Formats: sequence, C-alpha cells, structure tokens
Amino acid sequence: MVARTALSDAEVDRVFHALADATRRDIIRRTLVGEASVSGLADAYAMSFAAVQKHVAVLEGAGLVTKEARGRTRIVRAEPGQIDRVRGLLDSWADLWRGRIDRLDALLRDDSAPPGADRAPLGGDRTLRGEDRAPLGADRAPRGDDNRTQGSH
Repeated sequence: MVARTALSDAEVDRVFHALADATRRDIIRRTLVGEASVSGLADAYAMSFAAVQKHVAVLEGAGLVTKEARGRTRIVRAEPGQIDRVRGLLDSWADLWRGRIDRLDALLRDDSAPPGADRAPLGGDRTLRGEDRAPLGADRAPRGDDNRTQGSH
C-alpha cells in the first residue's frame, strides 16, 4: 500500500469547510481520544441527533473521521492519516511564509544599512549571513502622532 501525502484542492476545500465549525472540531477531538457512537456524540450537544449525523457526514466527506456500522450502532473514529496530511500541508505553508518573512526582513535590513555597508547580493537567492537579527522593525522608531506634530514626516 502506498501512503498518500498530498491533498488535492478539492480535499483541502472539504477539510477547511469541515474544520470551520466548532462542533465538528469538537467531534474530532472526542474521536481522537477514542471511538464514539453517533448517539453518544449527540448526547454531548444541544442539538438533534440528525444535526450531529450531518456534522459527522461532513467530517467523513473530508476524510477526517470514518463511520462503521456495528449492528444498529454507528461508530465514529478519527482518521489520523488524513489529520497528519492536513498537518503536513499547514506545516509546508508555515515554512513558505517563514521563508518569505525572513527574506523580507533581510531586504529591510539591507535597505536600512548605511551607504557602503556590506549588502546581500541582489536577485532571487537572497540569504542571511547568519548574524543575529532583532525582530522585524525593532530598530525603528515607532511612528505616531508625536512624530507628525514635530514635522518629521
């Protein structure tokens, strides 16, 4: 069996739609701890059994839970493989944005360097030179109404 690692755009849409609801997120939390019957889940919420069934169906459609029949009872369990794929997607997006922020931070540092200072090479492959960096904007004076009234625009 080949392990799936990527999510299609349609799967991402279904996952985020499913996770957009607090009740569905709570159902996932409960089923990660252990399997639960739909009726057991319904007892925990101030909504009808049918409403909980619909929430479970949305989660099942997103691949976040599976539902299995045991006699007349429907058992719901979280699907850790899909949850791991979603976590991987979010981690890759976080890495992408951290890289962009680091490059922006380096660019801003280069722009604020005094003339003649050692600057990073121009181009798409800007890398940091390993120096310790203050948080973005930490070396700049805050702009407020005080600066404008003193004529320093």
